[in-house]
Amino acid sequence: MKIERCFTKDNESPYKNIKFIKTSSQIKNPDGSIVFQLDDLEVPENWSQVAADIIAQKYFRRAGVPAKLKKVEENDVPSWLWRSIPESDDTKMGSETSSKQVFDRLAGTWTYWGWKGKYFDTENDAKNYFDELRYILASQMCAPNSPQWFNTGLHWAYGIDGPGQGHFYIDYKSKKLTQSSSAYEHPQPHACFIQSIEDDLVNEGGIMDLWTREARLFKYGSGTGSNFSKIRGDGESLSGGGKSSGLMSFLKIGDRSAGAIKSGGTTRRAAKMVVVDIDHPDIEEFIDWKVKEEKKVAALVTGSKICAKHLNLILKACVNCEGSDKDCFDPKKNPALKKEIINARKLHVPENYIKRAIQFAEQGYTSMAFETYDTDWDSEAYLTVAGQNSNNTVRLTDEFIKALQNDDDWHLRSRRDNSPIKTMKASDLWEQIGYAAWASADPGLQFHTTINDWHTCPEGGEIRASNPCSEYMFLDDTACNLASINLIKFRNQDGSFKTSEFIHTVRLWTMVLEISVLMAQFPSKNIARLSYEYRTLGLGYANIGGYLMTSGIAYDSDEGRAICGAVTALMTGIAYKTSAEMASEQGPFPDYKRNSKHMLRVISNHRNAAYGNKENYLELSTNPVPLDHVNIKDKTLLSEAIKSWDDALELGEKFGYRNAQTTVIAPTGTIGLVMDCDTTGIEPDFALVKFKKLAGGGYFKIINRAVPEALKSLGYGDNAINNIVDYAVGLNTLKNAPGINHEKLIEKGFKKEQLDAVEQQLNNAFDIKFVFNKWTLGETFCKDVLKISDDQLNDFSFDLLTHIGFSDKEILDANIYCCGAMTIEGAPSIKDEHLNVFDCANPCGRTGKRALSVDSHILMLSVAQPFISGAISKTINMPNSASVEDCKNAYLKSWQLGLKANALYRDGSKLSQPLNAQILDEESDDDVEQPSAETTVEKIIEIAERREREKLPHRRKGYTQKAVVGGHKVYLRTGEYDDGRIGEIFIDMHKEGAAFRSLMNNFAIAISLGLQYGVPLDEYVDSFTFTRFEPAGLVQGNDTIKNATSVLDYIFRELAISYLERNDLAHVDPSTISPDTIGNGELDHPAPATKYISTGYGRSKNNNLFILPSADLQLTGTNDILTATASSVSVNKENVTETNTVGEAVQISEEVEQTLDKNDLINEARIKGYEGVSCDECANFTMVRNGTCLKCDTCGATSGCS
Repeated sequence: MKIERCFTKDNESPYKNIKFIKTSSQIKNPDGSIVFQLDDLEVPENWSQVAADIIAQKYFRRAGVPAKLKKVEENDVPSWLWRSIPESDDTKMGSETSSKQVFDRLAGTWTYWGWKGKYFDTENDAKNYFDELRYILASQMCAPNSPQWFNTGLHWAYGIDGPGQGHFYIDYKSKKLTQSSSAYEHPQPHACFIQSIEDDLVNEGGIMDLWTREARLFKYGSGTGSNFSKIRGDGESLSGGGKSSGLMSFLKIGDRSAGAIKSGGTTRRAAKMVVVDIDHPDIEEFIDWKVKEEKKVAALVTGSKICAKHLNLILKACVNCEGSDKDCFDPKKNPALKKEIINARKLHVPENYIKRAIQFAEQGYTSMAFETYDTDWDSEAYLTVAGQNSNNTVRLTDEFIKALQNDDDWHLRSRRDNSPIKTMKASDLWEQIGYAAWASADPGLQFHTTINDWHTCPEGGEIRASNPCSEYMFLDDTACNLASINLIKFRNQDGSFKTSEFIHTVRLWTMVLEISVLMAQFPSKNIARLSYEYRTLGLGYANIGGYLMTSGIAYDSDEGRAICGAVTALMTGIAYKTSAEMASEQGPFPDYKRNSKHMLRVISNHRNAAYGNKENYLELSTNPVPLDHVNIKDKTLLSEAIKSWDDALELGEKFGYRNAQTTVIAPTGTIGLVMDCDTTGIEPDFALVKFKKLAGGGYFKIINRAVPEALKSLGYGDNAINNIVDYAVGLNTLKNAPGINHEKLIEKGFKKEQLDAVEQQLNNAFDIKFVFNKWTLGETFCKDVLKISDDQLNDFSFDLLTHIGFSDKEILDANIYCCGAMTIEGAPSIKDEHLNVFDCANPCGRTGKRALSVDSHILMLSVAQPFISGAISKTINMPNSASVEDCKNAYLKSWQLGLKANALYRDGSKLSQPLNAQILDEESDDDVEQPSAETTVEKIIEIAERREREKLPHRRKGYTQKAVVGGHKVYLRTGEYDDGRIGEIFIDMHKEGAAFRSLMNNFAIAISLGLQYGVPLDEYVDSFTFTRFEPAGLVQGNDTIKNATSVLDYIFRELAISYLERNDLAHVDPSTISPDTIGNGELDHPAPATKYISTGYGRSKNNNLFILPSADLQLTGTNDILTATASSVSVNKENVTETNTVGEAVQISEEVEQTLDKNDLINEARIKGYEGVSCDECANFTMVRNGTCLKCDTCGATSGCS
């Protein structure tokens, strides 16, 4: 092959015009702990800190790199391409520290194997190739998939080696299948694999063998997919006479296996795709798999918290009891315990756990450890359930779609003889798919007929599966290595496309991927053989969203789609042309001959679409969306796109093709960050304001760099652009701000010291509320000047700005001025007709409402798919309000427009991903309608109607409480059931015969009847406390209540404190007035004589009815913490009460702080445009949707394979 120079010059370093700098890299967890740190690393000056972090953390070889090297002479290789080894056995080993080392080992290895494979006409061509690739890598113009960075060049550049890992390769000279004896001489550069599976349990190629093959791939950072439809359904007969346990039982085994292996040795989960055909007997269970597992997570989370709460309340009821030891643990004698047991049973807390809590209390414990779960992706709840380690996809045929359209039946067929096992309406199955996608974002769909209509090699078999991200679709047991071109690097200042440079880059990187097939090793014999025979490649692009926005063109526009189609057509046309050129020298791929007519038909269909034709396609069930010539203003781009397909077909007819496939559009997660792409793959942008990382840690806000360029392209002047950018990013000051400013704060009592402290913190503030706190302002100022209590200061939900009198609108206005709106909606000078240029996948910032529609995603895919060999990795974002019908319509439209696959993601469909907004804001709690007297009566009658009256025993216990309320004597007498529940009350006051006294007597009778008919005392307490009428005022004679708003308020406070432990209604904590309270010097009083419950009630036999001091009550107070700690029954040590209480308070505050901090992080992430999910690797909440996967903008971790 002849290689020309485009970016470099002869006899000149490719790095000459690229300035390199030394920097440091540090990646931190949200808590500040360091995940990774490296100092003095060398990267190009124009690289962002994130790009530097990614190459340092992910792609630098961090061990085994020799400090000094020597060359290994090879007669058939130029000396400048000789591989290197350590200078001696004593050579010091270390890490790569310069990006140049990485660029050199990658480009050098490709050139080395290219030379050995005779891909260059002359040595000068090889030098040109080597330099051009190094320049492209350093300039962030293109990047290969992650396994290339991990593995390629370690043997060639440093002599790193190790024993073989069970891999195979085809020797490029002998063409024979060979088992690798070295781990690195032949690297594993492929990211994407498709593996077959047979309906066999333990033999090679069978079910259990697949888990081993998958593990080998996961270990090296690659992803794999398989079609599991050959496995028999549940209950199908086995050859030995038994019944199959079914597809799902084996999928669950594979899921656990994948979950146990960390891909590439990192902490992220393995990347795996599970595909099942629509006619499989177990397809319904497969469709609902993740829906059911999500429900299990919800049940685990909710159930664990219910159990933890009620078991500890039961334990508390035992501990806080004042009866005898045994009576405290008997619900018949301890009414508080009985109440808590009944409450726990209502919520189905297991009976044996209820018993266990009581037994814990009997042994002296004050709390019970019961682990609670949460909905974090990496939490124990998700780890407990199945189906979380793969993307699930259903394969639909056109036959099924037609049955759906005609409302026909659909047959689920036996895996043994293809006979119908179950018949159902196609529409019923379609409804299940729509609901599952709506509820759990799975399964995705692959359109089997469309995929195979574009199949270049049907003689080798059907395409049945894909890689985890759905962009690579080819035969089972094949592999694909990927690379992506950064489109923003090919935009001229005037907005035109650098067509010639793009063609040159596509040609070089098609060769890179082809040479990678030559040098690669594979995890199994079949994959090595078939990858050699078909030589599939995966060249793609990234940053189309950034390219369009920079040019002032909306993602959702005819022009934007036309450009996308043209660029895609040019890329694949040149790739196939290059493949045909290589075939002229190297020969076509080995299985080309019997597939030639099919492949030429597919190339003809691509060419027909490039010409913009709607008809005259060969053997296609669904015609594609052709290239839109009308809306392409760059006529050079258009003409070159058409010409590329003329050349590709002409050369292919002469020489064939070196590769069965050449292009896909991958998610470009981690490599997109290395190239500083604003957008990945074919995705639009996710946010207009980005948080740029600083080398020393921390972030600062910047506008997406495409925004100012877009505004300039749209004709805005410098002043207007600055105003719009300031509106989005903020001015980082409250000086002259609307709503809240220095003048208004001075009126509230702020001094220069406080204002300066606030201004200093505003530079890095995401929200001004986070700045106004006791740490910035000082506790003394908050208490003395702003009159804020200690409780308020320590309450993490306390809003200081609202407290001192600022309204929500004033706070919002100040926030936008200071911290920015993070959207351009509402910005000064922006024209409504230009807003669509800046639309992102989700609404931006605090106030943004606009977002790209579901159709805009599908339409963009539809213009690119006709020019892609494989498929496109893309998730269709849907708002939370989307319906099941919307999901079904999106899937159907995807099929109608000729897409090969589609995956939907409705906001909030995963428990692990929080909603953009709560159903009911916390601030709106006060707006909930309070029950009126009428509704209270109706509720009491409704409860009373549900049961018979339970009469009190003739001889019953209770107590009498005398008190004076507002100067009027009140006698309250209660009557109790044998188990301690209250069943009646008597109220005496005023003089005999007075109307008020009679009214109160009758009121007491009504209450008593309600209690005996089962109306909970809680209902009365909630209805009658805080009622206001005379007499009211000070209360004398009651130890716990010191004031009342009415007689009824007093009575039901007393009953609530005595029978419901509602100490929140008391003015004096009951625990401080019990007979055994340890004195504090102020409230100390002499201990009373031994108290008997009632001498008369027991007819003088009162040996077991006197009140015992409760040591445990004083030791623990109220304890809701789920830590099992044994409680001493001794009260001799004065510091016991104080120490335990403080310890518990600290633990409670830490838990509350942790929860609130996490919620703040989630909310902040969502406003920034992230998903609100924490990264598995660095724990930062910077995960963004990326194709069908997620990627972390902090450390570059992805849930995919590239």
